[in-house]
Amino acid sequence: MFKEANFTDLPAIHAAHAHDISAATGITVFIAENGCACGVDVRGGAPATRETDLLKPENMIEKIHAVVIGGGSAFGLEACCGVAETLSERGIGFALAGQTVPIVCGACLFDLPLGAAVWPDKEMGEEASRSALEGDSLPLACGNVGAGTGATVGKMGLPSQAMKSGFGWSGIKLGELVVIANVAVNAVGNVMAEDGSFIAGVLNSDGHILSPFEAALAAQMSAAQTSAASHIQNGAQASTNTTLGVILTNADLAKAQATKVSQIAQDAYARCIKPVHTLNDGDAIFTMATGEVKTNTDLVGMMATEAMERAIRKAVLSAQSAYGLTAASDLC
Repeated sequence: MFKEANFTDLPAIHAAHAHDISAATGITVFIAENGCACGVDVRGGAPATRETDLLKPENMIEKIHAVVIGGGSAFGLEACCGVAETLSERGIGFALAGQTVPIVCGACLFDLPLGAAVWPDKEMGEEASRSALEGDSLPLACGNVGAGTGATVGKMGLPSQAMKSGFGWSGIKLGELVVIANVAVNAVGNVMAEDGSFIAGVLNSDGHILSPFEAALAAQMSAAQTSAASHIQNGAQASTNTTLGVILTNADLAKAQATKVSQIAQDAYARCIKPVHTLNDGDAIFTMATGEVKTNTDLVGMMATEAMERAIRKAVLSAQSAYGLTAASDLC
Protein backbone atom coordinates (compact mmCIF):
# COMPACT_ATOMS: atom_id res chain seq x y z
CA MET A 1 0.00 0.00 0.00
CA PHE A 2 2.70 2.49 1.00
CA LYS A 3 5.41 3.62 -1.38
CA GLU A 4 8.97 4.38 -0.34
CA ALA A 5 9.71 8.06 0.32
CA ASN A 6 12.99 9.94 0.41
CA PHE A 7 14.13 13.32 1.73
CA THR A 8 13.66 14.79 -1.74
CA ASP A 9 9.93 14.29 -1.16
CA LEU A 10 10.15 16.83 1.70
CA PRO A 11 11.99 19.81 0.17
CA ALA A 12 10.95 22.11 3.05
CA ILE A 13 13.15 20.13 5.47
CA HIS A 14 16.96 20.11 5.34
CA ALA A 15 18.91 17.50 7.29
CA ALA A 16 22.52 16.58 7.96
CA HIS A 17 24.87 14.72 10.27
CA ALA A 18 28.04 15.87 11.98
CA HIS A 19 30.18 13.64 14.17
CA ASP A 20 33.52 12.90 15.77
CA ILE A 21 34.13 9.20 15.15
CA SER A 22 37.19 9.04 17.40
CA ALA A 23 35.20 10.49 20.30
CA ALA A 24 32.15 8.28 19.56
CA THR A 25 29.64 11.11 19.43
CA GLY A 26 27.72 13.26 16.96
CA ILE A 27 24.50 15.06 16.08
CA THR A 28 21.81 15.05 13.42
CA VAL A 29 19.99 18.29 12.61
CA PHE A 30 16.65 18.90 10.87
CA ILE A 31 15.99 22.45 9.66
CA ALA A 32 12.77 24.08 8.41
CA GLU A 33 13.83 27.43 6.94
CA ASN A 34 10.26 28.75 6.82
CA GLY A 35 9.33 27.26 10.17
CA CYS A 36 7.03 24.34 10.88
CA ALA A 37 4.65 23.07 13.52
CA CYS A 38 6.26 20.71 16.00
CA GLY A 39 5.18 18.48 18.84
CA VAL A 40 7.08 16.16 21.14
CA ASP A 41 6.36 13.20 23.38
CA VAL A 42 8.89 12.28 26.08
CA ARG A 43 8.38 8.90 27.76
CA GLY A 44 11.75 8.17 29.33
CA GLY A 45 12.43 9.04 32.96
CA ALA A 46 15.75 10.87 32.43
CA PRO A 47 15.52 13.25 29.45
CA ALA A 48 18.15 15.79 28.39
CA THR A 49 16.16 18.29 26.35
CA ARG A 50 16.00 21.90 25.14
CA GLU A 51 12.92 24.07 24.44
CA THR A 52 10.45 21.20 24.70
CA ASP A 53 8.13 23.26 26.96
CA LEU A 54 7.58 25.61 24.01
CA LEU A 55 6.01 22.69 22.13
CA LYS A 56 3.16 22.27 24.59
CA PRO A 57 -0.06 23.09 22.74
CA GLU A 58 -1.07 25.73 25.32
CA ASN A 59 2.14 27.73 24.90
CA MET A 60 2.64 30.65 22.53
CA ILE A 61 5.15 29.55 19.86
CA GLU A 62 3.40 27.99 16.86
CA LYS A 63 6.44 27.30 14.66
CA ILE A 64 9.98 26.14 15.24
CA HIS A 65 12.99 26.19 12.89
CA ALA A 66 15.11 23.19 13.83
CA VAL A 67 15.32 20.01 15.87
CA VAL A 68 18.69 18.63 16.96
CA ILE A 69 19.27 15.12 18.29
CA GLY A 70 22.69 14.00 19.39
CA GLY A 71 25.02 12.50 21.93
CA GLY A 72 26.89 13.99 24.85
CA SER A 73 24.11 13.82 27.43
CA ALA A 74 23.42 17.25 28.96
CA PHE A 75 26.75 18.55 27.62
CA GLY A 76 25.66 17.86 24.03
CA LEU A 77 22.85 20.39 24.20
CA GLU A 78 25.52 23.02 23.49
CA ALA A 79 25.34 21.99 19.83
CA CYS A 80 21.87 23.54 19.64
CA CYS A 81 23.45 26.95 20.25
CA GLY A 82 25.66 26.50 17.20
CA VAL A 83 22.61 25.61 15.11
CA ALA A 84 20.72 28.65 16.43
CA GLU A 85 23.58 31.04 15.69
CA THR A 86 24.03 29.70 12.15
CA LEU A 87 20.31 30.05 11.42
CA SER A 88 20.24 33.56 12.86
CA GLU A 89 23.18 34.63 10.71
CA ARG A 90 21.23 33.46 7.65
CA GLY A 91 18.05 35.28 8.63
CA ILE A 92 16.14 32.17 9.62
CA GLY A 93 13.90 32.74 12.63
CA PHE A 94 11.59 35.32 14.17
CA ALA A 95 12.45 39.03 13.91
CA LEU A 96 12.59 40.40 17.47
CA ALA A 97 14.20 43.61 18.78
CA GLY A 98 16.48 43.92 15.79
CA GLN A 99 17.60 40.29 16.02
CA THR A 100 16.65 37.09 14.21
CA VAL A 101 15.75 34.48 16.79
CA PRO A 102 15.32 30.89 15.59
CA ILE A 103 13.53 28.34 17.74
CA VAL A 104 15.78 25.29 18.04
CA CYS A 105 14.56 22.28 20.01
CA GLY A 106 16.76 19.37 20.92
CA ALA A 107 17.43 16.24 22.91
CA CYS A 108 20.55 14.26 23.72
CA LEU A 109 21.34 10.64 24.43
CA PHE A 110 24.04 9.30 26.75
CA ASP A 111 27.09 8.08 24.81
CA LEU A 112 29.85 9.35 27.13
CA PRO A 113 31.34 5.96 28.15
CA LEU A 114 32.49 5.02 24.64
CA GLY A 115 34.71 7.96 23.73
CA ALA A 116 36.98 10.58 25.24
CA ALA A 117 35.69 13.51 27.30
CA VAL A 118 34.36 15.12 24.11
CA TRP A 119 30.76 15.91 23.23
CA PRO A 120 28.84 17.81 20.54
CA ASP A 121 29.55 21.54 20.82
CA LYS A 122 28.67 24.78 19.05
CA GLU A 123 31.17 24.08 16.27
CA MET A 124 29.57 20.73 15.53
CA GLY A 125 26.15 22.38 15.45
CA GLU A 126 27.43 24.98 13.00
CA GLU A 127 28.98 22.26 10.81
CA ALA A 128 25.76 20.25 10.64
CA SER A 129 23.66 23.35 9.94
CA ARG A 130 25.88 24.47 7.08
CA SER A 131 25.80 20.99 5.55
CA ALA A 132 22.02 20.84 5.79
CA LEU A 133 21.40 24.30 4.33
CA GLU A 134 23.93 23.89 1.53
CA GLY A 135 22.24 20.69 0.42
CA ASP A 136 25.26 18.39 0.31
CA SER A 137 24.04 16.01 3.01
CA LEU A 138 21.25 13.94 1.46
CA PRO A 139 20.31 11.18 1.54
CA LEU A 140 21.22 10.81 5.19
CA ALA A 141 23.59 7.92 5.89
CA CYS A 142 22.61 5.23 8.39
CA GLY A 143 24.63 3.38 11.00
CA ASN A 144 27.57 4.81 12.94
CA VAL A 145 26.84 8.41 11.97
CA GLY A 146 25.37 11.58 13.43
CA ALA A 147 23.35 11.08 16.57
CA GLY A 148 23.94 7.34 16.28
CA THR A 149 27.74 7.50 16.32
CA GLY A 150 28.03 6.37 19.94
CA ALA A 151 24.68 4.57 20.21
CA THR A 152 24.51 1.11 21.78
CA VAL A 153 21.81 -1.36 22.84
CA GLY A 154 21.47 -4.23 25.29
CA LYS A 155 22.74 -2.71 28.52
CA MET A 156 21.04 -4.83 31.14
CA GLY A 157 24.17 -6.99 31.50
CA LEU A 158 27.84 -6.14 31.71
CA PRO A 159 29.18 -3.21 29.66
CA SER A 160 31.09 -5.66 27.46
CA GLN A 161 27.82 -7.44 26.57
CA ALA A 162 26.24 -4.39 24.92
CA MET A 163 26.07 -4.20 21.11
CA LYS A 164 26.73 -1.36 18.70
CA SER A 165 23.69 0.45 17.34
CA GLY A 166 23.33 3.62 15.29
CA PHE A 167 21.12 6.00 13.32
CA GLY A 168 18.41 4.92 10.90
CA TRP A 169 15.63 6.42 8.83
CA SER A 170 12.73 5.16 6.76
CA GLY A 171 10.25 7.06 4.59
CA ILE A 172 6.82 6.14 3.26
CA LYS A 173 4.18 8.00 1.28
CA LEU A 174 0.51 7.60 0.44
CA GLY A 175 -0.54 9.82 -2.43
CA GLU A 176 0.87 13.27 -1.66
CA LEU A 177 1.30 12.55 2.04
CA VAL A 178 4.92 11.90 3.06
CA VAL A 179 6.20 10.67 6.43
CA ILE A 180 9.89 10.04 7.21
CA ALA A 181 10.99 8.61 10.56
CA ASN A 182 14.51 9.18 11.87
CA VAL A 183 15.95 7.59 15.00
CA ALA A 184 19.12 7.15 17.03
CA VAL A 185 18.69 3.88 18.93
CA ASN A 186 20.56 3.93 22.26
CA ALA A 187 18.37 1.65 24.33
CA VAL A 188 18.95 -0.23 27.56
CA GLY A 189 16.81 -2.97 26.02
CA ASN A 190 17.12 -5.41 23.15
CA VAL A 191 15.88 -4.66 19.63
CA MET A 192 13.41 -7.10 18.09
CA ALA A 193 12.69 -8.25 14.56
CA GLU A 194 9.10 -8.34 13.29
CA ASP A 195 8.77 -11.96 14.43
CA GLY A 196 9.79 -11.06 17.98
CA SER A 197 13.28 -12.54 17.82
CA PHE A 198 16.18 -10.40 19.02
CA ILE A 199 18.47 -8.89 16.40
CA ALA A 200 20.64 -6.98 18.90
CA GLY A 201 20.92 -6.71 22.65
CA VAL A 202 22.73 -8.29 25.58
CA LEU A 203 25.29 -10.54 23.90
CA ASN A 204 26.46 -13.69 25.67
CA SER A 205 29.98 -15.07 25.25
CA ASP A 206 28.65 -17.76 22.88
CA GLY A 207 27.13 -15.19 20.52
CA HIS A 208 23.62 -15.75 21.85
CA ILE A 209 21.46 -12.68 22.60
CA LEU A 210 20.00 -12.99 26.07
CA SER A 211 16.42 -12.02 26.77
CA PRO A 212 16.05 -8.97 29.04
CA PHE A 213 14.81 -11.26 31.80
CA GLU A 214 17.81 -13.58 31.48
CA ALA A 215 20.15 -10.58 31.49
CA ALA A 216 18.45 -9.00 34.49
CA LEU A 217 18.57 -12.24 36.46
CA ALA A 218 22.24 -12.79 35.63
CA ALA A 219 23.06 -9.22 36.64
CA GLN A 220 21.19 -9.63 39.92
CA MET A 221 23.02 -12.85 40.73
CA SER A 222 26.35 -11.24 39.83
CA ALA A 223 25.59 -8.27 42.05
CA ALA A 224 24.86 -10.57 44.97
CA GLN A 225 28.30 -12.14 44.60
CA THR A 226 30.32 -8.93 44.29
CA SER A 227 31.15 -6.03 46.56
CA ALA A 228 28.85 -3.02 46.83
CA ALA A 229 31.44 -0.87 45.04
CA SER A 230 31.63 -3.28 42.12
CA HIS A 231 27.84 -3.49 41.99
CA ILE A 232 27.57 0.29 41.82
CA GLN A 233 30.16 0.42 39.03
CA ASN A 234 28.37 -2.23 36.97
CA GLY A 235 25.00 -0.66 37.68
CA ALA A 236 26.14 2.63 36.17
CA GLN A 237 25.71 1.01 32.76
CA ALA A 238 21.94 1.23 33.25
CA SER A 239 22.02 5.00 32.79
CA THR A 240 23.71 5.01 29.38
CA ASN A 241 20.51 5.04 27.37
CA THR A 242 17.85 7.04 25.45
CA THR A 243 16.32 6.51 22.00
CA LEU A 244 15.60 9.72 20.10
CA GLY A 245 13.28 9.99 17.11
CA VAL A 246 12.17 12.73 14.70
CA ILE A 247 9.12 12.35 12.45
CA LEU A 248 9.11 14.57 9.37
CA THR A 249 5.91 15.10 7.39
CA ASN A 250 4.31 17.46 4.90
CA ALA A 251 0.95 17.08 6.68
CA ASP A 252 -0.92 20.20 7.79
CA LEU A 253 -0.80 19.72 11.56
CA ALA A 254 -1.08 22.10 14.49
CA LYS A 255 1.12 21.64 17.57
CA ALA A 256 -1.49 19.55 19.35
CA GLN A 257 -1.86 17.25 16.35
CA ALA A 258 1.90 16.94 15.93
CA THR A 259 2.13 16.00 19.60
CA LYS A 260 -0.50 13.30 19.08
CA VAL A 261 1.49 11.88 16.15
CA SER A 262 4.55 11.69 18.41
CA GLN A 263 2.50 9.88 21.04
CA ILE A 264 1.18 7.37 18.52
CA ALA A 265 4.65 6.77 17.06
CA GLN A 266 5.93 5.77 20.51
CA ASP A 267 4.13 2.47 19.80
CA ALA A 268 7.00 1.68 17.43
CA TYR A 269 9.46 1.92 20.32
CA ALA A 270 7.34 -0.49 22.35
CA ARG A 271 7.06 -2.93 19.45
CA CYS A 272 10.78 -2.97 18.67
CA ILE A 273 12.61 -2.34 21.95
CA LYS A 274 12.31 -4.47 25.11
CA PRO A 275 12.29 -2.95 27.71
CA VAL A 276 11.71 0.69 26.77
CA HIS A 277 10.80 3.97 28.56
CA THR A 278 12.75 3.01 31.67
CA LEU A 279 13.66 5.33 34.54
CA ASN A 280 17.14 5.81 33.09
CA ASP A 281 15.97 6.51 29.52
CA GLY A 282 15.10 9.86 28.02
CA ASP A 283 13.14 8.34 25.12
CA ALA A 284 11.50 11.04 23.00
CA ILE A 285 9.93 11.59 19.58
CA PHE A 286 9.56 14.97 17.87
CA THR A 287 7.17 15.53 14.95
CA MET A 288 7.91 18.34 12.47
CA ALA A 289 5.02 19.15 10.10
CA THR A 290 5.50 21.53 7.17
CA GLY A 291 1.79 21.93 6.39
CA GLU A 292 1.38 21.33 2.65
CA VAL A 293 -1.08 18.40 2.72
CA LYS A 294 -4.50 18.39 4.39
CA THR A 295 -5.05 14.99 5.94
CA ASN A 296 -6.23 12.95 8.92
CA THR A 297 -4.02 13.07 12.03
CA ASP A 298 -4.56 9.38 12.79
CA LEU A 299 -3.39 8.44 9.30
CA VAL A 300 -0.17 10.39 9.85
CA GLY A 301 0.26 8.63 13.18
CA MET A 302 -0.23 5.21 11.60
CA MET A 303 2.32 6.00 8.90
CA ALA A 304 4.74 7.44 11.44
CA THR A 305 4.56 4.28 13.54
CA GLU A 306 5.17 2.05 10.52
CA ALA A 307 8.10 4.18 9.36
CA MET A 308 9.59 4.36 12.86
CA GLU A 309 9.55 0.58 13.26
CA ARG A 310 11.48 0.25 10.01
CA ALA A 311 13.88 3.01 11.02
CA ILE A 312 14.68 1.40 14.40
CA ARG A 313 15.59 -1.92 12.81
CA LYS A 314 17.55 -0.15 10.06
CA ALA A 315 19.54 1.76 12.70
CA VAL A 316 20.62 -1.50 14.32
CA LEU A 317 21.19 -3.51 11.14
CA SER A 318 23.19 -0.68 9.51
CA ALA A 319 25.56 -0.30 12.45
CA GLN A 320 29.12 -1.60 12.23
CA SER A 321 31.18 -3.02 15.07
CA ALA A 322 33.18 -0.30 16.81
CA TYR A 323 34.71 0.68 20.16
CA GLY A 324 35.13 -2.98 21.03
CA LEU A 325 31.43 -3.78 20.60
CA THR A 326 29.82 -6.27 18.23
CA ALA A 327 27.11 -5.16 15.79
CA ALA A 328 24.12 -7.08 14.46
CA SER A 329 25.78 -7.13 11.02
CA ASP A 330 28.51 -9.34 12.54
CA LEU A 331 25.96 -11.96 13.57
CA CYS A 332 24.23 -12.34 10.19
